[in-house]
Amino acid sequence: MSESLPPSAPAGAPLTPEQERTWASYAHLGGILGFLPSLIIWLVYKDRGPFVTSEARTALNFMITATIAWVAVFVLDVAFLPYFLASLLYLAIGVVVVIFSIQGFLSAQKGQPFKYPFSLELVK
Repeated sequence: MSESLPPSAPAGAPLTPEQERTWASYAHLGGILGFLPSLIIWLVYKDRGPFVTSEARTALNFMITATIAWVAVFVLDVAFLPYFLASLLYLAIGVVVVIFSIQGFLSAQKGQPFKYPFSLELVK
């Protein structure tokens, strides 16, 4: 007995608008975990829909910017910053990332593009 499986979309098929919103929102929300979720989503879905491409790239650029900020604080901490001040800066960066990631998630869920207040445009 062989079971009949439902046909699936071919790999690389264009996403539906709902799928685009879903993956774009996950790219933003994944920022809470670091830059890897948005990088993976951008690499996998960048040619499957303009909205998910744009939003994943935006989220990735913001997360790269946040990672650079964390590394800069680490270098300053090792060089001369007091531990307490460095800890506050780490916490501040983390809080900013969580807040903007959630805002990006909510915006993408509505199908609206999200623009982070500050972000280096390293990935074009």
